[in-house]
Amino acid sequence: MDSLRNPYTPNAGATPEIVAGRLEHTRAFEVLLQRLMRGRTEQSMIMTGLRGVGKTVLLNEFADLGRAARWEIVELEASKHDDGQFRQTMASLLRSALLQMSPRKRWGERARQAAEVLTSFGMSVTPNGTWSVSWDVEPAEGLGDHGDLALDLTDVLVAVGRAAQDQERGVAILVDEVQFLRSAQLEALIQALHKTVQRKLPITFVGAGLPQIAELAGDAKSYAERLFRFPEIGSLDEDDAREALIRPAELEDATYSGEAVELALEITKGYPYFIQELGYQAWEIAPGPQITADDVDAAREGYLAKLDRSFFRVRLDRATALQTAYLRAMAELGPSAQKASDVARVLRRESTQLGPTRAELIDMGLLYTPEHGYAAFTVPDFDQFMLRAVPQLVIPEVRRRQRRETDGADA
Repeated sequence: MDSLRNPYTPNAGATPEIVAGRLEHTRAFEVLLQRLMRGRTEQSMIMTGLRGVGKTVLLNEFADLGRAARWEIVELEASKHDDGQFRQTMASLLRSALLQMSPRKRWGERARQAAEVLTSFGMSVTPNGTWSVSWDVEPAEGLGDHGDLALDLTDVLVAVGRAAQDQERGVAILVDEVQFLRSAQLEALIQALHKTVQRKLPITFVGAGLPQIAELAGDAKSYAERLFRFPEIGSLDEDDAREALIRPAELEDATYSGEAVELALEITKGYPYFIQELGYQAWEIAPGPQITADDVDAAREGYLAKLDRSFFRVRLDRATALQTAYLRAMAELGPSAQKASDVARVLRRESTQLGPTRAELIDMGLLYTPEHGYAAFTVPDFDQFMLRAVPQLVIPEVRRRQRRETDGADA
């Protein structure tokens, strides 16, 4: 069929033609905004889930819904930046939101105070030791300048929230890849949001991240479980998966046979990204206008090759030899969460020896801990990829620490 009319979008964060099975979450976000605008409180959201389930797509949907409701949207993809860079990024994004809500020539008292607090918050020291700010607004005294990220960000969000309230507007901070925020940064966001809730200000923070985020948020602040809902975003149920596969094709006057649909759902297991990739490959192969089971079966090779090259491989390429061996040992044990001691046994080591490797893989976003002592892949079907990519488990030799000649201590 015509490649130009291919309706599937297997790209990271790309919104598909049909967003199936997520109405509950978009409705919850709309209710959140509406309640805040009425001066009522409502729990914000941190969505958790594996890679490829559509968390970023949902954040993009939320951004569109927010803009339609005249909210200012602050979008951030978290990275492993130090607190200074995080401060500068937040200052820049919130300054832009303030100017969009209230141009400088129309600033009232609260907007000007918000600008002054933002100046205090965003001030930085240049390499030559001088202070620099990015706009000609004097800093506030005693607000946003405590030198403590949580206290300073709280001052900022309260000031910006008051300015938004004056304009009968709201500000939604949407953060993707929340697990890459440093603990101090996540704690600061949670603490600042807590204060805006107490003041009933139209500010909300919605995040998306890997499954460990709920635990990280709870560790950052004990009241996080009352401040947020933690919806789990997973694979689509059968009806929604069918819709995600069939409806885009119907928009281009194509159909699937019943056997083709069953095979496609079996292959993709209802994961939204996998559906987009398999649908794309089947469209490229099928003569049309009906996509048959034979077409889907023939598309499987290209589907797996594309996943291996992009979705899977980019994650494995960052791993060291020992990290790769750890992932391969987990795959050998099966797709479910694996006990650390069992992985260590496969690698002929003690669990304590592999603790740092496991922690590194969690920090890289390749593993998460569903329960104490266990680890699981953050990417669906990653075990099958590891078996394809590393057919033979290669166990690196144990490196023995050399002793210093001077004092006999471990090196």
